[in-house]
Amino acid sequence: MKISSFLTFACILVTVQAETINDVLKRSGVVVQECKKPKTAALTWDDGPNDFEVDIGTILHKAGAKGTFFVCGNLYHCIYDYTKSVQKESFSATYTIRDLPHAKKIASHTWTHPDLTTLNDTAIYSELKKTEEAIENIIGLRPAYMRPPYGSYNANVSAVAASLNEDVVIWNFDSQDWNVPANESIARYDAFLATNPSTVLALNHETYNTSAHVVLPYALKLLKSKGYKLVTVAECLGGQPYLKPRWRWPVNPTKLKCT
Repeated sequence: MKISSFLTFACILVTVQAETINDVLKRSGVVVQECKKPKTAALTWDDGPNDFEVDIGTILHKAGAKGTFFVCGNLYHCIYDYTKSVQKESFSATYTIRDLPHAKKIASHTWTHPDLTTLNDTAIYSELKKTEEAIENIIGLRPAYMRPPYGSYNANVSAVAASLNEDVVIWNFDSQDWNVPANESIARYDAFLATNPSTVLALNHETYNTSAHVVLPYALKLLKSKGYKLVTVAECLGGQPYLKPRWRWPVNPTKLKCT
């Protein structure tokens, strides 16, 4: 048995000594598809860190809003490369991922963005654990939430996430910004909010210029006009964004590379 495989099952075993590995893996963890607090809206973005993350954070800050970013370890960019930018004091200027606990909340979107339901349990664990460790290395905090790529999950995915104390977060609204032009994403926001949903847990992607500069400003105005409070995923669920211990001093991420 490979060392990584042994560590995977060892971590699961220590949490539930009385159960077999199969029992643990067949027990579903918490899967979130909508917010709990009425009249809250949690805007989320997937697939970063990316260049438009800075712009999105600035727009949110100026609007007095918050957001949650589900980042990958090594998808379009190595997550550690985003610690090299110059940090600024103001959210209206460029800042790096080190600043994100203050500007917005960071959560896990796996290391390489695979369909987790196609992987075995050891591979699922590796995808989540590597991302968790990278986030902790950079901001000194471990994420309490993860989002499976494509929204694809099964009992094994949620159980492995639960072994890391991470809840699985999906959405109740998809802007389809990855699939349609900005005007159609806007139309989707209009149509969804016309139904007067109690809460909004919205999926967007930070990898598109129009998502940051066209759709987001419109969505913020629309949500505010409907009386929604723009919060993080943790806030809309009444939870905490990061796991205990709450904070440790980050390592020097410039010495780390994605492998």
